[in-house]
Amino acid sequence: MAGILLLNGPNLNMLGLRQPEVYGRDTLEDVVALAGATAASLGLSLEARQSNFEGELVTWIQQARGTFDAIIINPGAYSHTSVAILDALNIFEGPVLEVHISNIHKRESFRHHSYVSLRAEGVIAGCGVQGYDLAVRRVAALLQK
Repeated sequence: MAGILLLNGPNLNMLGLRQPEVYGRDTLEDVVALAGATAASLGLSLEARQSNFEGELVTWIQQARGTFDAIIINPGAYSHTSVAILDALNIFEGPVLEVHISNIHKRESFRHHSYVSLRAEGVIAGCGVQGYDLAVRRVAALLQK
């Protein structure tokens, strides 16, 4: 069974509480349940992790080599600042999908650039938490190729 590592970056543990007008009322647990159910329906396993610490995310990405077939990542604010996460993703050999709950292109200009996008096979932004479902479906398609 192919495995997906779902990573969520800083402040995503506060979903449901943090700016619900931007991010909605779903919690991170809701997001993980949605992504996990989609993965299971497609015959994939999914392991979800969240950290507010850049180095921990980098370590998990490095450890994913040889353990997971794909990574779905919502790097949060690290999208716009972290060359370290980009470098770690460049070491990973499987597909990478980037997810943003909000449309980062309709927000402050500093959010318009993502280092992670330089590595990602696809970017899903502005679809709310449904973006995670879409990312799992896209990863499934990429793994079938």
